[in-house]
Amino acid sequence: MGTLSSSAVEGTAAEVLVRADTLGAISEEPARLTRRLATPALARAGDLVARWMTEAGLTVRRDAIGNVVGRLGNADVPPLVLGSHLDTVPDAGRYDGALGILLALAVVQRLRARDALPDALEVAAFADEEGARFGVPYLGSSAYAGRFERDWLDLADVEGVTLRDALGELGGDPESLVSLPEPRLAGYLEAHIEQGPVLEREGFPVGVVSAIAGQTRAVLTIRGRPGHAGTSPMAGRHDALVAASELVLAVERYGRESDGLVATVGSLTVSPGASNVIPGEARLSLDVRHADDEALGQAVAGLRHAATRIVTTRGVELDWTTLQSTPAVELTPALRVRLASAVAAAGLEARSLASGAGHDAVVLARICPAAMLFVRCAGGISHDPRESVAQADVAVAIDVLEHAVVGA
Repeated sequence: MGTLSSSAVEGTAAEVLVRADTLGAISEEPARLTRRLATPALARAGDLVARWMTEAGLTVRRDAIGNVVGRLGNADVPPLVLGSHLDTVPDAGRYDGALGILLALAVVQRLRARDALPDALEVAAFADEEGARFGVPYLGSSAYAGRFERDWLDLADVEGVTLRDALGELGGDPESLVSLPEPRLAGYLEAHIEQGPVLEREGFPVGVVSAIAGQTRAVLTIRGRPGHAGTSPMAGRHDALVAASELVLAVERYGRESDGLVATVGSLTVSPGASNVIPGEARLSLDVRHADDEALGQAVAGLRHAATRIVTTRGVELDWTTLQSTPAVELTPALRVRLASAVAAAGLEARSLASGAGHDAVVLARICPAAMLFVRCAGGISHDPRESVAQADVAVAIDVLEHAVVGA
C-alpha cells in the first residue's frame, strides 16, 4: 500500500491505516512486530511519529524514557491530551497502542483544517505501557505524569540489562526522569482497540469505557535442587519445574472458579535448562486482574497461600516479588458523558463497557480527568499479529474524538 500524503486525505481513516502499516514495519525482529522500551526500534518509531507530529503543526519534545509529545496552543493553558502507547508486546499486532496515537494525529489534522483547534492540545506517544521488557507497565506515562519512581531504574530485563543502562546507551539521562514535575492537564482522552469481543458481538463500532480493572503483577522464583536426570531417584527429588507446573495449574483454577477474575502465567523460564538435569530453578510471571479491588486482593492472597502450600509440600523454596499492584480505576464521569454525547452526535448508541486490560489512562486518571474510547476489533483479538480494525470503524472513531475535543 502506498503512502498517503496529499492534504485531501489528511485526517482520514485511510491515512490512519496506512500509517499503522508503516509503524508496524518498525520492529526489533525481522519476521514479527516487537517494539520494547529502550530499543533502537522504539527510537525509530518515535522519530517517525515526531515527524508526523511536526507535519501536523505540533511542537515536539521527547524525554529520557522516549515519550514523544506534540503540543500546540497557549503554553500557559493546561492542555487536553490525546494519545496512547508506542511500545508493543513481542509478536504484536499493528493497532494496540499505535491506533490511539494515529487517531489523535488525525483529529489534530482535521481541526487544523477547519481552524477549530482548542486553546491547548497535546498528543502523547508513550514509550512503555506493556512492561514487556522490564516487567513493570506504564513506565512511559508514569514519567509523563511526574510519577516515575527511582527504583524503576534498577529494573533488569532477562539479559540482566538495567533500565538505567538501556536508556543511557540511547543517549538519555535516566536520572532526569525522577525529577520530572507533575504537569497541569485539562484532561486525557485515549482511544484504543477493545481487545475483547463485546463491541463486535453486539454490533457497535465504538464504545465508552466505564472503568479499568485492577491488576497485580508478580515474579515468582522457585528454587529446588538440580541433579542428574538419570541417577537421582524420583522419590528424593526437589524439582523446581514440577512445583512451578503445579502452581500454574493453581493459577488457572483460581481464574476459572472466581467470577470476574482472570489470572495468567505468561512466561516461564527454567534453569539450568538441560534435558538431562533436574530443574533447580523456575521463574514465572503472574498477572491477576479483577474489576473489584477486594476480590482482587482476596485472589492474590489465595494464590500466595496456594504457592506456599505447594513449595512446602515439594520441599522447594519460593521467592514472591510483587512488581506492580494497581487498583481498579473508574474513569471520569463528566468526560465519559462528553464521549457518549460525541458518539450520539455520530448517530450511534453509546455502549458503555469496562476494560479488563490496563491502559495509560490508569496513570493519567491519578492527575487529571480521564476517559477512553474503545474501537471494535475483529474477533476481539489483540496482542497478536491478527489484530484488525475496519476502516469504517476508524472513521467513526475520528469523528467521535473530534467532536469530543471541540466540546471539551
